[in-house]
Amino acid sequence: TLEEQKARISSHAGNVLAVTALIFAAGIFTGILSGTGMVDAMAKSLLAVIPPSFGPYLAVFTALVSLPFTFFMSNDAFYFGILPVIAQTAASYGITAEEIARASIVGQPFHLLSPLVPSVYLLVGLAKVDIGDHQRFAIKWGILVSLVLMAGGLLTGAFPLFHT
Repeated sequence: TLEEQKARISSHAGNVLAVTALIFAAGIFTGILSGTGMVDAMAKSLLAVIPPSFGPYLAVFTALVSLPFTFFMSNDAFYFGILPVIAQTAASYGITAEEIARASIVGQPFHLLSPLVPSVYLLVGLAKVDIGDHQRFAIKWGILVSLVLMAGGLLTGAFPLFHT
């Protein structure tokens, strides 16, 4: 009946509204970071502290920093703002953009625990689990899966440990 449908929608409205608000907020945040040049400035600052002798290791470096970077910033900011600068720098060491792109995906299992991922709020709301409890339980598994993914990428040659 119509009343049952309304009741069903109302029971999930709080979760849906929170996710919708978060999506808009993430879009605004990403637009501000990109539009003001802050993403470029952060990427250039990061690269300024990397010594030239570390350049051949940029693929592994990218894999490792993808964990915290995609957790604390949006995927858009990392993949469209920081990663192109890392890829361009890595090219001067003979590391291809494709290898850097493959390495950057290592952090995605950990990214899905980020408070910037709107679907996490829907998930914990429907499961009636506190987001902090969810993160405390799953964080070790997210890191473990990311490290296994990195080992697999290195073993299969998807990206190099060191490029001469």
